[in-house]
Amino acid sequence: MHLAPEAPTVAAVSVNDMRERIRRKSRLKGRQPEDAAMAEVAQLLGPRPATGFRRDLLIEYLHRLNDHFGVLHDRHLVALAKQMNLPMAEVYEVASFYHHFEIVRGEEAQAPRLVVRVCDSLSCSMAGARDLLAALPERLRAAGQGDVQVLAVPCVGRCEQAPVAVVHQCPVPHATVGGVLEAVDLKPNRAVALHPYAQGAINFDIAECVEASVPAQPDGISPAHTDLATYRAHGGYQTAAALVNGEMDAEAVLAAMEDSGLRGLGGAGFPAGRKWRIVREQAALAERRAAPSEATAPSGGSGPREAGERAGTAVMAVNIDEGEPGTFKDRTYLERDPHRFLEGVLIAAQVVGTEAIYIYLRDEYHGCRALLQRALDDLRADPPCPLPHIELRRGAGAYICGEESAMIESIEGKRGEPRMRPPYIAQVGLFGRPTLEHNFETLYWVRDIVERGPQWFASFGRHGRKGLRSFSVSGRVKHPGVKLAPAGITVQELIDEYCGGMLDGHELYAYLPGGASGGILPASLNQIPLDFDTLQPYGCFIGSAAVIVLSQHDRARDAALNVMRFFEHESCGQCTPCRVGTAKAATLMQAPKWDEELLDDLAQVMADASICGLGQAAPNPIRCIHKYFAHEVGEEPWPGDLPKPRNSPLTEQLPTGVKP
Repeated sequence: MHLAPEAPTVAAVSVNDMRERIRRKSRLKGRQPEDAAMAEVAQLLGPRPATGFRRDLLIEYLHRLNDHFGVLHDRHLVALAKQMNLPMAEVYEVASFYHHFEIVRGEEAQAPRLVVRVCDSLSCSMAGARDLLAALPERLRAAGQGDVQVLAVPCVGRCEQAPVAVVHQCPVPHATVGGVLEAVDLKPNRAVALHPYAQGAINFDIAECVEASVPAQPDGISPAHTDLATYRAHGGYQTAAALVNGEMDAEAVLAAMEDSGLRGLGGAGFPAGRKWRIVREQAALAERRAAPSEATAPSGGSGPREAGERAGTAVMAVNIDEGEPGTFKDRTYLERDPHRFLEGVLIAAQVVGTEAIYIYLRDEYHGCRALLQRALDDLRADPPCPLPHIELRRGAGAYICGEESAMIESIEGKRGEPRMRPPYIAQVGLFGRPTLEHNFETLYWVRDIVERGPQWFASFGRHGRKGLRSFSVSGRVKHPGVKLAPAGITVQELIDEYCGGMLDGHELYAYLPGGASGGILPASLNQIPLDFDTLQPYGCFIGSAAVIVLSQHDRARDAALNVMRFFEHESCGQCTPCRVGTAKAATLMQAPKWDEELLDDLAQVMADASICGLGQAAPNPIRCIHKYFAHEVGEEPWPGDLPKPRNSPLTEQLPTGVKP
């Protein structure tokens, strides 16, 4: 006689069910990680921290994989998701957002031996980039280099060296087919095609270049830079140390910043001192509101929080994602004098009260990243004063991350999509805390303003304007480069006095005063002072002061189409007016005769309904062509005044009621 097995008790069933549920939750849904892939990822990530891998470092981990393998294999993404305890979909959506990550599937998929990137943005296109792109693949195959991939890419921030190619990480200025082939022969694979590191040996002081061009370097790639010892020997970090050690009054420094008239030099032009005061007030308000229980609350893996640090403490985000076509001033200064910038960072952090700093550097600046990391390491090894927590973060090829809230999303390890406002990042920013966001060059001037006095900076200027501007000049001029000139200088004065005039055989026909999004003006308007607030009546704005000069051999409509294709490529896709509008506009702008009414309607929708400055600014070149170059597109000139232009994606925004 067989007895039926005894039925399990209710308690036993509950325990078994719980164990099964825990087992299921510990596994990724869908595809499971392979043991070999797990081992490869674990080796690259290093030992697992006691609290687990930080969620905000996801992009940094993706870079480690991409640098090592040349591409992102799907099996490694699965393993990374497992290591970080994240859904695979979350890892994939971040990896697929950024242009510098290429996801491949299957065991047989291999990365190209080398990738040659050729810039096709406006300055490089004018200098022959299209011919270079057309010729390179065939010449590489003929030379037995068929496993080298050639890509057309947006602006790489070297417009004064146009056309530019980049062999893995090595820039090739004034690129020719022969020059690129030679670079490939010298740097045959990714392991050796690393950006040469610039040695520090000089004392570079930008104040000595006032009203002069910033000196060009012989090779145009790797200038010597001011190292820590040289910088400190010339008074470097004395101001920051005095402020941190209580020997200098923070309120006096803040007043000097306000009196100098320095405005944000990333594009929006918000008064820097005023921003410091607002963020300091917001941080104090958040501090008072923070519950005592939050004082040592964990940050959910989003970012480091020191013991005892309150939830309202401000943080700082520094924007060096210099992606506006035509702009290269931040790179030029960073390559020469990184410590002057870092001292400005320390001064701002102390005045505002930020205890953590995140520096976001565009991925195209490989040499700058090595240089800046070395400068940070040297500073930590021999600090002039107690230092706040500083992290250097690496972008991944997304122009939209020049927009402040998109940059913050990227620092948090997410897709770089702009946030809706309010709240503004001065209130709720990085990791949910009040955030001071600044462009590189804005901070670069801080030491000089504090030490020389606010009137020193304000004493420069022309045509009724005050201050200094770093103009990135490229195009049809004899001597392109960064020109440190008085605010309010005209484009004609800039060309004649700083650029050696137009190229032989070229006459000024048109110019872009503020990069891709700043609009296009004709030569007849060459006497407008170049500064904040002076160009808006003409449908343009100065933005980051990227001046691209066109001659009679160019067409303004071609320039407008080039920048619209750039906007189409760089739209994050979050909102329909920008995602669809830029693509539709680029298609319509290829017609010999423009559909004036349809393009006007499209421009209006993009400007009114896009979430951020990219879609809002994209119509500016269209409207300028309507107004000033109607003869090129077969339509009647724009009737009346142009609408007020929208700002570029490099926009610093603050709460309602505190805008200038």
